[in-house]
Amino acid sequence: MFEIRIETSKDVVARERLLDRCFGDERFAKTCERLREGRLPAVDLALVVEREGEIVATVRLWNVTAGPGRPALLLGPIAVDPALQGLGIGAKLMRHALARAEELGHDAVILVGDAPYYERFGFSAEAVAGLWLPGPVERERFLGLELVPGALAGARGLVQPTGDAAPLPDLASLIRSLANDDLPGFAQAA
Repeated sequence: MFEIRIETSKDVVARERLLDRCFGDERFAKTCERLREGRLPAVDLALVVEREGEIVATVRLWNVTAGPGRPALLLGPIAVDPALQGLGIGAKLMRHALARAEELGHDAVILVGDAPYYERFGFSAEAVAGLWLPGPVERERFLGLELVPGALAGARGLVQPTGDAAPLPDLASLIRSLANDDLPGFAQAA
């Protein structure tokens, strides 16, 4: 049985492994990563699909502006375990994420992805025609969806990250851990 739920801190390692299997290291070079790095996902909009204690799908939405003064969400990445692709898990997770975003009062969602896949959820390139991202992107893959009618109407400008910054690691704790040989993969100097 599959369960969609909010991601917890215990899911981070499994989520990262899933993203590595689906996208590899190339995911860190993508333009949308510039909007995510150093930020926390939007509150209650980091979701996972769990089956028998295993994370098999994930999606996160991030706070951004769709031009000056226009709050929106950036969706991505969304990933499904390659062994389970084609079963409709990704579509169900997408619908759940969009419904949750709407319930939480968000107005619009943007993403970079395959238009033929995302058009069935209501995304279009026309919705973001006046916007640009902080790096290269194939224009036909830059898509938007209004959760509130008119939310992206006339939107112009650069998409920028907003929301909460991710906490930085406590340097003193890291040094203490290293000195105590508590960090896996690190060996103390002899």
